[in-house]
Amino acid sequence: MRIVPPPGPARALAVAQLTDSIGLGGYLVCSALYFTRVVGLSPTQVGFGLTVGWAVAFVAAVPLGHLADRRGPRGIAILLALSTAAALLLFLGVRSFVPFVLAACVYSSAISGLTAARQALLAGIVAAADRTRVRAALAAAVNGGIAVGAGLGGLALQVDTAAAYLTVFAVDAVSLVVSALVLLRVPAVAPAAGVRGEPRLAVLRDRPYALVSVLNMVLQLH
Repeated sequence: MRIVPPPGPARALAVAQLTDSIGLGGYLVCSALYFTRVVGLSPTQVGFGLTVGWAVAFVAAVPLGHLADRRGPRGIAILLALSTAAALLLFLGVRSFVPFVLAACVYSSAISGLTAARQALLAGIVAAADRTRVRAALAAAVNGGIAVGAGLGGLALQVDTAAAYLTVFAVDAVSLVVSALVLLRVPAVAPAAGVRGEPRLAVLRDRPYALVSVLNMVLQLH
């Protein structure tokens, strides 16, 4: 099995996901200690705030994915990548619990919507017969990027200063901006036509799918 997608749109999408996952890996490693040791929040506040943020994101991903279908996934993916980078700047100004929860909701919703938009983009640029293989390559790119970012985050943990943690946040923001620029190399996909009379949350009527999604949400909230 070929790990790297062939030259073209699929490879550009893989590069975009590899790039921003490096920043994400560093953020995942350092964020909890940044908010407790630098900002001064308690571990309970951080855990609760991040849980609320991701719970909101799971709900927000549905309308954001719908927006990507109706407006075109490439443009929405670029917008959400830049929005995620901007959300990181909100974290830098957080000094109390409520603003932290609000920033966590914005960040988590933006990155979840970005994931949904990129899945729609993948469906539009890759033939159905090749999607499983390409998605496997994209997953490998994401995991590899997170591993590299986690290593960089580990260095920040060793230094254990506010400047080190802020550097990780800056790398994450820059990686998202670079990812947005890489997405410009991916062909635009035409918006999907809506089905007349279909409710916006029609997907939730597929009960087995909805149940699996809820169970997956619980697992993801680890």
